[in-house]
Amino acid sequence: MTTADNRRWAFFGPLAVALWVIGIFLITKNGPPDHATGGVILAWYKAHSDSVSLGAWLFMIGCLCFVILVAGLRVRLVEAAGRASQLPMLALVGAAMAGLAGMLTAAVDLAGAIDKNDIDPGTAATFHRSVDVFFVSAELAAILPLAAVAILAWRTRVLPRWWAAFSGLVAVVLLIGPIGWLGLIFGVPLWTLGTSLFVWLGSRERTQAAAATA
Repeated sequence: MTTADNRRWAFFGPLAVALWVIGIFLITKNGPPDHATGGVILAWYKAHSDSVSLGAWLFMIGCLCFVILVAGLRVRLVEAAGRASQLPMLALVGAAMAGLAGMLTAAVDLAGAIDKNDIDPGTAATFHRSVDVFFVSAELAAILPLAAVAILAWRTRVLPRWWAAFSGLVAVVLLIGPIGWLGLIFGVPLWTLGTSLFVWLGSRERTQAAAATA
């Protein structure tokens, strides 16, 4: 992969976070209260189906962008750790698992919005409340890319060591059930933005070094 390619991959991180924020806003801006009945949830699907559908779709694309970012980062990790290391692949597999679980988190409400006229209140409630199942799955899966990057960055300095420490801290928070949601809602987006920045800056430094020696 060329330096220019590496820099382009870095832009998928901010794009992922932007799509997550917009998607969550559109899905939740008129969302039902906690412990809402099935009838209330179904009425929400019917009244705001366009907003829920668009928000869920954008959020799911954001999850794809997150996986693309880590796929690009994997190249840098392999260069630093060597092909014998399993950690770069573990980071990509974990990102793919987290991305899929994140997509399903939004997909259940998307299904409710699409099928609003063909489901009953009980089914609507099942759709909406199953978000928690996939949210927790994404929470645990996200540990893998963050922990792998933390270990490799600390060992090889492919990213700053203080960023390795931050990555490890977020991974630990994700592992602790009662506060894991903080790691997913706040830690993962911050990690995505910061990692994108370091990938972009690292690629720019390589470009400048190549130009200086040309």
